[in-house]
Amino acid sequence: MAERDVAKKKRFRFDPAGPVTGLFFLLLAALFLVDGLSDEDVLPATTLIPVVLIGLGLVGTVRVLTRSRRRDLR
Repeated sequence: MAERDVAKKKRFRFDPAGPVTGLFFLLLAALFLVDGLSDEDVLPATTLIPVVLIGLGLVGTVRVLTRSRRRDLR
């Protein structure tokens, strides 16, 4: 009976970490696909590497900031 009360009180909130991470990797995959299908470089490696690293940093930041929400969703 107590488990049902806990389940009813648990609020489900939106966790933005998953969608932000998914969008980042979809955009990165699209960028690599466009670069591979075109004859010339869309972004040179000197630009692409910092973009990837900055994007991973932003995704990590979102995941850290929303960690408490993910803990509550379990």
